[in-house]
Amino acid sequence: MVGDIAHVCNRGVEKRKVFLTGNDYSRFIENLYFLNNRKGKLITEKKNIFQTPGMLPKQDKLVDVLKWTLLPNHYHLLLHEVVEGGILEFTKRVGNAYTKYFNIKNEGRSGYLFQNSAKIMRLEEDRHFLYIPFYIDLNSLGVPLSKMEDKNKIFELLLRYHWSSLKDYYSQTEHSEIVNQEVFYRLFDHDSASYKKELLDLAGRGVEVF
Repeated sequence: MVGDIAHVCNRGVEKRKVFLTGNDYSRFIENLYFLNNRKGKLITEKKNIFQTPGMLPKQDKLVDVLKWTLLPNHYHLLLHEVVEGGILEFTKRVGNAYTKYFNIKNEGRSGYLFQNSAKIMRLEEDRHFLYIPFYIDLNSLGVPLSKMEDKNKIFELLLRYHWSSLKDYYSQTEHSEIVNQEVFYRLFDHDSASYKKELLDLAGRGVEVF
């Protein structure tokens, strides 16, 4: 229902890689913007439109995208529902569109790309609100935090990872327009400084994310 927040994730069938090249990652990320429109996909004839400030077509949103992280064989999204049924519709669009792209690109591949339907987990308990955003951001490290020798470099490594929205919260990037930072900070009662502090506090406690 409108106002819901959900953690959405899915991985490749048999845990296979679903992002093989930089273009694959970029296609999925761009769809997070262009498919987030009530009347269907936004169309533009211009290439590299994310690199041209002010040129993105206006959205009539299904959801607010709050967080996203892509790993070679899976993805994580944090979504806030703007219209009734928006999270489910957006999740279907993103999965179906990327599967179609991937199958055509890979010379006639057919069938499912992701495992079953995406998991849509509504944030209904305080512990989810306290943990899930950090989990999504820390996931980009790709290893359990307990295996990292220098915890002071965690934030630097997180910002260096290109296929995550965390960097959009701390600098202007080509994909900054995808996430709604204002809504995220309001819903989770943070600003950029307090979120960074809690993120690193959690990382310093060695929470396992992978």
